[in-house]
Amino acid sequence: MQKKVFKIKGMHCSACAMDIDGELEDTDGINISNTNYAKEQTEVEFDEQKINEKKIVEIVSKLGYSISLD
Repeated sequence: MQKKVFKIKGMHCSACAMDIDGELEDTDGINISNTNYAKEQTEVEFDEQKINEKKIVEIVSKLGYSISLD
């Protein structure tokens, strides 16, 4: 397992963070997603054999948020 912190822009409230966590945690290969609205970031624990950083960025981008590695 690998942990990475991503910066996220465009969240308007804590419900946005919950949406991101829900989408990521439903993705095969992602163990934990901990998104913090106030800090504008998410920490993701994932299996690098099943998913990579680029795919995580794609998933969050499709939800309408700007995301980059911290």
